[in-house]
Order: sequence, then structure tokens, then C-alpha cells
Amino acid sequence: MKLLFLTFTCFAIGLANRVYIHPFQLFSAGDVACEDTKNKEKGPLETIYSLTTIQDSIDPDSQTQTEELENLIHWTAVVAELQNSLGLRMYESLSHKQQDVNILFSPYNAFGTLVTLYLGTSKSTANDYEDFLGLIWNTEKSVCSKLINGHKVLRSLKAISALSNGPQDKFRTQVWTFVSSDADLSKDFLHGIQQFSDTSFTRAVNFFQSKDAETQINSFIQKTSQSKTENLFNNISQSTKLLFASATYFKGNWQAAFQPEKTTVQDFRIGEKSTVKVPFMTHTGDYKHLSDPDKKCTVVKLGLGKQTYMMLVVPSEGARLQDIENQLKTDTITTWNEHLKEQYLELSLPKFSLTAVTDLRSLLSDMSVDKFLLGSDTNFQRLSSKGNFTVDKVINKVFFEMSEEGKEVLKKSQDERVPLRLTVDRPFLFIIVEGNTNAILMLGRILNPTL
Repeated sequence: MKLLFLTFTCFAIGLANRVYIHPFQLFSAGDVACEDTKNKEKGPLETIYSLTTIQDSIDPDSQTQTEELENLIHWTAVVAELQNSLGLRMYESLSHKQQDVNILFSPYNAFGTLVTLYLGTSKSTANDYEDFLGLIWNTEKSVCSKLINGHKVLRSLKAISALSNGPQDKFRTQVWTFVSSDADLSKDFLHGIQQFSDTSFTRAVNFFQSKDAETQINSFIQKTSQSKTENLFNNISQSTKLLFASATYFKGNWQAAFQPEKTTVQDFRIGEKSTVKVPFMTHTGDYKHLSDPDKKCTVVKLGLGKQTYMMLVVPSEGARLQDIENQLKTDTITTWNEHLKEQYLELSLPKFSLTAVTDLRSLLSDMSVDKFLLGSDTNFQRLSSKGNFTVDKVINKVFFEMSEEGKEVLKKSQDERVPLRLTVDRPFLFIIVEGNTNAILMLGRILNPTL
């Protein structure tokens, strides 16, 4: 029954994207393995017993270098498609649950976290992860399924992350894993953590003293995140086996700098009759722009890095942002990109930065799949040789920060064109995309820029 449910979930994603072509079609014959679905047991479990204790060191784990994937362009395209499809579905569930607050979510972070945890699954749980993540494609032969290697998925994500980094932009991921001091941990899982993260910290903790453990863990994360992340875990119990947390940071500059002399304090509407005072940045120049009468919104594309960009989605007067969010699918973004046209704009938008914490178990519960992926029915025998090993908490944190500064400071000119004025003075949606692969790094909504 659960397999049917998870399969329907992936099928529903396909229907939402109209004519869905499985991204495996982008691979050549040698890129995916055809596995016998009746015999999927893996080899012997190799583990590490002597894990660094939380008191011993705050230095990051050593990173091992890996070779670049063959057919890297195909790999990143496939992984970006899988990540985007699942990420938008997860964002939809999050936006329904949190209707009256700002939201920030990273499909990149959530997908990478789940693929990393997948490396520790066994038997039916592995099947459930493969179906949910889209890593498996059943062929016409019932005994054979095409399966993507989880490590290659994580290496592809790292390649996407590298494409997002530039001289003035920074996109990076930190991972913390805390393991019961009486347990060992899978080498395969540890290797996956390194492939997914830019820096990682795996530490053994005595959870029997649960209050002390909670204090130690939160203090450790605060120190190793330069105080960007505080009090991430609470209500830790003596029976805890493993805690997993990842933080994704994006700090960037605009391709074209906003003009500081034009920054003014204006009203931003947070309701039909309520406003807040917010500093608005303004820039006049050529932008990719679209008015979408079907979705009842205006779309503007703002360059960030060499290929990374922000897609700004502003509801038309009288339209609801939630209605646009409900229609947000991968082909929606593709269609917007295809129809954008250059327009001379005077663009004003509020200054904003955003952080958010997502409890992945809670989000999966809202999607009615937590029982199969992180709940009591899951099998993580490939994580540790210790019996009844569980993943107790999984937390994603996301940071987004921008400024007025840009890579190109445009000189004042005597341009005689009359710009179209667009002032983003009401709730809006934003999407951060890596342009080479179209991978969605982050997306979110701003209901109140002052929060």
C-alpha cells in the first residue's frame, strides 16, 4: 500500500508538470544501472567505531577529493529536474501549513539531505526513498529497474553548488551529524555526507545525559557556524541514536548594482489595510520581464552571479500570492523563462534578508510520507551495525542575504527612454536558480520584509 502511495506521489508530480518525461531519458545507456528488483541486498556493512567525540574538536571533518563525473552535464540536468520536482511539492506543503508568515526553503538542501539518509537505508525503506526521490525508473521488464547511484547524485549536487559560486557570491552547505557514543557509523554514509557538504562535523555524543547532550550540541553548532545557528535541537531524549542537521547559505550581489542615492523608505502592504515602513532599493535599467495574465502576476528576472539569477514574482493588483504558489510547477518556471522579454524598468523592491528552519520530519508528516521515510516503519540497518538504529531528528536551516551592491556599477547616462515603473510594495515570491542547470537553490515568499 505504501509503495502505491509513494508511486502515486511521484506520478502526481508528473501530472502537475503536464507531459512529464522522466529525466532518466537524458542519460546515455551507461549512466544508470539496471538492477534486479528481486535481489537488491547490498554487500557487507563497513563501519567506523572510533568517531571523534563532541568534546575533542571543533575542526571540520577532513574532506576527500573525488573525481569529476563523466557526462557531468547530463548528470546535473537530471538531478536538477528531480530536485526541482520534489522541492516544489515540498514547498507547496510548507506554504499551505504556514500561510501567514515569510517562508524560505531550499530544494537543494532538502533533496541532498534525503539522498544522504537514503545511503543508510535497507530493504523496503530503500525502495520507499527511491520512489519518493525519483531515483528509480521501472522499465518494461518487471524484474529490472533503472536506478541512479546515490553517491553520483550527491556529486552532481556538489557540482551544481560549485556553478553557483563566484568571486562575490557564496553558496555553501554545512552538515552536522551527532551519533550515540555507543554506536558505530557506516563508511558509505560518512562518504555521502562529505560529497553533499562543503564542511561537515560528525561527532559522538553521550545521549544518556540528555540535558547535557542538548547543551553541548547546540553550543557546538553555534561555534562551528560562526554563531549563525543557535538552539537548533531541543527535547533530546536518552534513547536518541542520531541527529542530522544541514545549513545552506546564500550570500550574493546583484549583477547590476542598485543606486544607493535612490534608496527611500516607503510603505509595503502587509494586508488590505496595513502597511509597514521599509527601505526600498531602486535601479533603472534593462530587465527580462513578463506580465502573465493567466497566473495574474508580473515576473522579473534579476541577474546575480554569472549564471545564477533571481526570479521575482509579484501578484497583480487584487490577485492572491497563495493562488500563484499553488500553480508553481517546474514547467511554470520554464514557461516564464521562455516568454520573458527585455524591458526598460525602474524597479523598486524592499531590502530583505531571510533565515528559516525546517523540521524535515514534520514536513514529511504534512505530506503523509514521514512514516515510510523517517518514522517507526523505517529501516536504517545500513547506517550502523547497532540494532534498531533510528534517525531521530532531521533539521534543515537556510540563510539568504543580499545587499544593494552589484558586480556592475552602471554610470549615469542620458538615456531618453521612459522606463516602466514597477514597485514591489506587496507580498511577493522569489526563486533563486542556477542558470546552467536550472536547479532551484532556494525559494520563498515575503509577506513582511521587516520580520
